[in-house]
Amino acid sequence: MAEEGKKEEKKIDEDWKQQAQKEKEILAAQEEAEKEKTQEESKHRGPLPKGNFAALVSMLVTQALFALGVLEVRGQEKREPDLEMAKYNIDMLATLEKKTKGNLTEEEKRVLENTLNEVRMAYVKVAG
Repeated sequence: MAEEGKKEEKKIDEDWKQQAQKEKEILAAQEEAEKEKTQEESKHRGPLPKGNFAALVSMLVTQALFALGVLEVRGQEKREPDLEMAKYNIDMLATLEKKTKGNLTEEEKRVLENTLNEVRMAYVKVAG
C-alpha cells in the first residue's frame, strides 16, 4: 500500500511537471508574440525626430493644447478641458523661457515666445 502511495505521488509529480512545462511554453510564446508586435509597431512609426529645443517646446505645447481640449485623439470621446494641467504645461514653458534666457539662438527664442503666446491665448479662450 505504501508503494501505491509512492507511485501515485510520482504520477502527480510528473503531471505537475508536465503542466508547468506547458505553461512555461505558453508564456514564452506569448512573450515572443508581444516582442514581435512591438517591433512591428516601431517599424510603422518610423524613426523618431532628432531631439532639439524646438521638439521640447513642441512637446510641452502639445500637452497643453491636449489638456485644453484643442487637440483630440481620433476615435476617442471629446473630453472636458483640464485647465489645471494646461496651466502646468504653460508654466513649464514659462520656466523654460526664464531659465534659458540669454542662451538661445534668435530662432529658438522666437519659437518659444511665439508658441508660449499662442498657447496662453488658447488658455484664455477656453477658460473664458
